[in-house]
Amino acid sequence: MNMATRWGICSAGKISHDFTVALKTLSLEEHQVVAVAARDIKSAQKFAEQHRILKAYGSYEELARDPDIDAVYVGNIHPHHLRVGQLFMNSGKSVLIEKPLAMNAGEVNKLVASANKNKVFLMEALWTRFFPVSVEIRKLLARGEVGEVKMVRADLGAPLTNIPRLIEKDLGGGALLDIGVYCLQFVLMVYNGERPESIQATGYTLDTGVDGHMIIVLKFSQNRMAVCTCSISMNLTNDAVIIGTNGMMKVPDHMWCPTNLEVNGKVSQHPLPEPSIPLNFTNSTGLCYEAQEVRQCLLNGLKESAVMSLADSILLAEIMDEARRQVGVTYSQDEKH
Repeated sequence: MNMATRWGICSAGKISHDFTVALKTLSLEEHQVVAVAARDIKSAQKFAEQHRILKAYGSYEELARDPDIDAVYVGNIHPHHLRVGQLFMNSGKSVLIEKPLAMNAGEVNKLVASANKNKVFLMEALWTRFFPVSVEIRKLLARGEVGEVKMVRADLGAPLTNIPRLIEKDLGGGALLDIGVYCLQFVLMVYNGERPESIQATGYTLDTGVDGHMIIVLKFSQNRMAVCTCSISMNLTNDAVIIGTNGMMKVPDHMWCPTNLEVNGKVSQHPLPEPSIPLNFTNSTGLCYEAQEVRQCLLNGLKESAVMSLADSILLAEIMDEARRQVGVTYSQDEKH
């Protein structure tokens, strides 16, 4: 009989709400939310009340000190991921940190070093990788369903410039870090975490200095290509396509939280659990799959996930650093490395 994985939730924002609702679709014998922490005790208490969580803390330090927590879900904005992630890992907690793992590759490497030093589990919460659709894609690719993959395309964009978190530099705004990360992770998943031979990025910045739209062309060994387009300025098709010598796979829309897959013209449906209370974001009950992955890894004594490895997170950050360098987007965090 395995004990339940006891979760602490760090930050009482919208994504933390959805993650907690997603956990409720799983068995209580396996997942329990024990505590929530916010920088303001009132928000933590309100969140705890809404989700029937026993403990509410007005600081992240208190959550880090709580001995009854196995894993912490970090759902605050990305400029805080490094400091907060280190805080929890230094307290011996496993952490699942919302994507992007950190602001740049330097910060990602520091988080990885902290996980190694403290011998704890660390994973970037790229929930898409754990969706049934993604599991199916990996299975089909492994058995050569579309032949050799030659080209991958992934697009994701919506008009989001009215949201301060997405356009303010000090809040870690910009299309690439928030949305482009989904497109790039899809490409890396298809090409098995291989490092691209070349990266070419173009785009433009908004008045605030963050990228409003970016197009990244990646070339891998053996002339395999990929194109990622991400935008916070306009609606894009929000789909992904894998083209092989022997056919094609499409993730129609919602490629970041997919429920449909089309393989050589045949569509299959992969529905998600129903939420018990309203969600803030599309298909958020699909956050349950990454939580299950964390539990499986912990039960097996693993310090990282093979599906979303730390090497993948480092490579993802390095590609984003290079793309930002080419488009001219810098954050204050970049100067520290």
